Amino acid sequence: MRWYIAALVLIPALIAAPWLYTHLTTYGEIEQSGAPAEHADAALVLGARVYEDGTPSRFLRERIEVGVALYEAGEVDLLIMSGDGDDSSGFGEPTIMRAVAESMGVPAEAIIEDPLGLDTYSSCARAHDVYGASSVIVATQEFHMARAVWLCGEMGLDAQGRFPGIRLTNSTIIGNIREVPATAKAVLDHVTGRDASVEAAG
Repeated sequence: MRWYIAALVLIPALIAAPWLYTHLTTYGEIEQSGAPAEHADAALVLGARVYEDGTPSRFLRERIEVGVALYEAGEVDLLIMSGDGDDSSGFGEPTIMRAVAESMGVPAEAIIEDPLGLDTYSSCARAHDVYGASSVIVATQEFHMARAVWLCGEMGLDAQGRFPGIRLTNSTIIGNIREVPATAKAVLDHVTGRDASVEAAG
């Protein structure tokens, strides 16, 4: 019984520890969109769902809007639109992200599409290793930000984060809950040396 109780306490604590660690280590680098940021090479705009008609989900549009605001403020020189180029919509997340940004006035030459940013780990690794960025400002929702900024920092990037206004919705609540195991997986991927370039080559 004692081992059972210990397991009930320790297992959740071990899963939650990476979440707490990434929040503590990225504190001060993450703020809401509109807060001044140090100039970076690029905004790393992370992909999210695109609907079957090619419409970006609210989360995705908000991320794009944050990236565009950073570009318009002169705080980044480029937008790296990183997502799944072969997503279920059939359009490809980066293609839709580019189209939305261009419709908002960002010139085509200031946008890079990364169709192999299949998850946050890959997006951060490829921003550094494939696209040569040394610094980024990550654009994603607040609940996702600590994991993303921490991963980018571990990949050798000088990383900051800017997020859109927080809305209390079912999706946001689910996102916050999901971050606990997702962060544990991200830390495990980094510790075990998962190679995003191998995935890209495959």
